[in-house]
Amino acid sequence: MGDTATSSSTTAGLQLLQDPLLNRGTAFTEAERDELGLRGLLPPQVETIEQQADRAWRSVEAVEGTSATSRQLAQHITLRQLQDTNEVLFYEVLSRHVEEALPLVYTPTVGAACQRFSQIYRRPRGLFVSYPDRHRLREVLRNRPRAEVDVIVVTDGQRILGLGDQGVGGMGIPIGKLSLYTAIGGIDPARTLPIVLDVGCDDDDLRDDPFYLGWRHPRVTGEEYEEFVDAFVAAVREELPGVLLQWEDFASKNALPILDRYRDQLLTFNDDIQGTAAVVAGAMTGAASVSGTSLREQRVVMVGAGSAGIGVCDRLVQAMVADGATEDDAVAAVHVLDVGGLLVEGQAGLTPAQARYAKSAEQLAGWGVDVERRSELDLLTVVRNVEPTALIGLSSAHGIFTREVITEMASHVERPIVFPLSNPTSHAEAEPQDLSDWTDGRALVATGSPFPPVEQDGARRRVAQCNNVYVFPAVGLGVVASRATRVTDAMLLQAALALGEQSPVRHDPGGALLPEVADMPTAAVAIAEAVARQAVADGVAPEATDEEVAAAVRAARWTPAYR
Repeated sequence: MGDTATSSSTTAGLQLLQDPLLNRGTAFTEAERDELGLRGLLPPQVETIEQQADRAWRSVEAVEGTSATSRQLAQHITLRQLQDTNEVLFYEVLSRHVEEALPLVYTPTVGAACQRFSQIYRRPRGLFVSYPDRHRLREVLRNRPRAEVDVIVVTDGQRILGLGDQGVGGMGIPIGKLSLYTAIGGIDPARTLPIVLDVGCDDDDLRDDPFYLGWRHPRVTGEEYEEFVDAFVAAVREELPGVLLQWEDFASKNALPILDRYRDQLLTFNDDIQGTAAVVAGAMTGAASVSGTSLREQRVVMVGAGSAGIGVCDRLVQAMVADGATEDDAVAAVHVLDVGGLLVEGQAGLTPAQARYAKSAEQLAGWGVDVERRSELDLLTVVRNVEPTALIGLSSAHGIFTREVITEMASHVERPIVFPLSNPTSHAEAEPQDLSDWTDGRALVATGSPFPPVEQDGARRRVAQCNNVYVFPAVGLGVVASRATRVTDAMLLQAALALGEQSPVRHDPGGALLPEVADMPTAAVAIAEAVARQAVADGVAPEATDEEVAAAVRAARWTPAYR
């Protein structure tokens, strides 16, 4: 009888150590080890979480690799193993080393992790919602690790960063995103759920890899794909009504239609379209202030006509209108290029969202080019004629912001705003150091991936990373705190403006356009409050005073501590 009781106690102790949300590892006290059946299952030393975090980070730093990329991937794996073992400690480590750990947990290292997802797979996390299970989606959702969920991040793996179709490997993105929802926004990790919609993969080499863990089938498209997404959304609404559903890294042809189809039906947004746009608008707000111009005066050239690029243009137009421009004038001031050149009226294949920015022959009169030949409407020609104040890249075309283009731009404006935003680093439209050199340090730069500081005239200047992490965790926090039922455009505009208000360059002309990475959690609180206030104002959240909103945001924040 005694042996049976001991065995049961030991089993319970082992189960506790295997639950990453409950496991405290060596931080279990002597009394807890006796009470919970852990005596002998742990080394005898009892540590504080601070001691554990120091030891864990030392292990991350000690990781070696044959190259910088391989070392970063190995460090990513080490951190993910920690997350799968002791989630509170994982977030304590992230909170202490935000600047160093962020590139390892998310961009750019997460791209390599997605590419090698099947090879580095260790333990399950989240839900794999596969097309063959399309008639059992509610059952799949009911198998989620925790019953209560506040935030879902979902991808179908088709457009992972700038790396193309990664199939089931796209799961690395929702896992990484939700890690930042917690580390930056303070969302309780127990109430988050990463999901990949496995609808096949069109990368033959990946799909035929003997280690590939996804459904080995060409990607489902057309009506079958739409019906599957519809069924998934219906299952989410039935099983988790009120959850925030974030769409991530869907192909351009699907991303905007999905957002348009569901944005008025449930609490949802697309971070690639709306989050990127809000961060760019926030950075633009700071850049405009230091350049001595207003948002409504900006002339923008966008290189990249995908869903993310068009989303940025829409948010900038919204911000310019809020600053006093008419909508027609704001749209006219935005010029968009795709791989063939400037978007023009009558161009075949334009979506309605793209057609909004297509220019007419009348608008291009005086350019001295044949409007019928789009090849003549290349980037240099557009810059020469538009004389833009801001040049933004979401094209994945490495190096397209050439010296000739940038010097032409800089000849017309004193402080050119240049944002090469494509990820990963290898796809960036320009190198920040080159942009500084070509403009004698006058360029106001923000990038999509992290870059080292630029050096100019003996001084080093931090390069702002125009990363969605400045916005989406704060949006999640604001939505959860306010109990919003929808994510409105006005809420995202307020997120952008609140971020712009915290731009260091407003107080230091030599500063960066966005706050330090280490300051992101503090910035997230201010942005979340702005989002929550707007949710109340828009009537999509219960009535609350500004003081009540601020208190709700503080109360909703989860911090890493053993409870």
